[in-house]
Amino acid sequence: MNAEEALYFDFTLYRLMLRLAWSEPHIRPRATALFVALVFIPLYSGTTALFYLLDNLSPSLHRARIEEPVFVVGHARSGTTLIHRLMVSDADRFNFFLLYELLFPSLVQKRLLRAVGALDRNLFGSFFKKKLVAAEDDALEGARDMHHVGLFVPEEDDFVLTASCIASTWVALFPGMPEFDVYYVDEWTPKRRRRVMRAYAAGVRRQLCLSGAQKIHCSKNPSYSGRIASLIEHFPDARFVVMMRDPREAIPSLLKMLEKTWRSQGWSEARIKRSIEALIVNSVHTYLYPLSVLEKHPQTKWTIVDYRDLVSQPKATVEAVYDALDIEMTPAVSSALEVAQQDARSHKSSHDYGLEEFGIDEAWLKEELRSLFDRFAWDAPAKEDGPPDPRKQHG
Repeated sequence: MNAEEALYFDFTLYRLMLRLAWSEPHIRPRATALFVALVFIPLYSGTTALFYLLDNLSPSLHRARIEEPVFVVGHARSGTTLIHRLMVSDADRFNFFLLYELLFPSLVQKRLLRAVGALDRNLFGSFFKKKLVAAEDDALEGARDMHHVGLFVPEEDDFVLTASCIASTWVALFPGMPEFDVYYVDEWTPKRRRRVMRAYAAGVRRQLCLSGAQKIHCSKNPSYSGRIASLIEHFPDARFVVMMRDPREAIPSLLKMLEKTWRSQGWSEARIKRSIEALIVNSVHTYLYPLSVLEKHPQTKWTIVDYRDLVSQPKATVEAVYDALDIEMTPAVSSALEVAQQDARSHKSSHDYGLEEFGIDEAWLKEELRSLFDRFAWDAPAKEDGPPDPRKQHG
């Protein structure tokens, strides 16, 4: 059997999960983590692996090709979700995942779930889906203040690797940085990098079979900022959108979100503190590394999006992205962006925390990212809305 036909499972990261769980001094998170590692993961990954084997009975899977995919990268909390959801509203052109399709990545699983959804819609007027969404709204109300999540909402497709133990979501459940790492993939051995990329591509190809093989895959993954070189190696015709937001806003926003998650799970303060320190170093790398790699690949199409432009004038910004990546915008999509343009006028930031909360020296951060502070004028007074500055959009 070809290795690409089976589900890839990263035993290195799995062993780290077990070690982190066992060494946690607090009983509640240790018990939860051990249950996840010893019970949930074997069941979930084993079931997914069986369905992956069944997928190989589908001829369309072997014909599917990923051509000229678009990857939205950049620091978390920098607007990657907003621009991704604006772009994938062009559903006739782009392939993307809803969250439930990521949690059940097999082609057979997706087709079964869609069949159940069709029965619910045709026989019961979507009664069961409405009940599920209502229950989801109640359960996730407190978690949506920083990121709107839902089973039927477009989500970052790194989740497709959850069963492989290499999805960034595991970092939110197992705070063990810097040892427990799914970010610096470009620094892994070539063999391991290739396995990760093949596993990721296998998940994307299954979704293309479902939504339409002719579509362009549009991916949003902040954590993929650390695997830009691997993405270009595996997808030579890939295109990139790099989000840029003032790091004094984006970095503490990410740290606050993860700190809140880890504390709610009961992990020890020492482990949380060490992971936060590693994330600070990771954040600086996330700002600098994508540009350094892309500037070495003149054949690759890419563009930069300033967060301020995106929230103040989303229509013009997305049009600029389409133009930079040589994607034709249809009149229907242009009209839909007009609605987003109006909604953006009422946008209010909920940012209420800063660098000092996490012991980050602002002078140090400015020095580390001096070239970007100068390029994007993050210290300059806010200016009136205008067209996106082309000088910021490319290297």
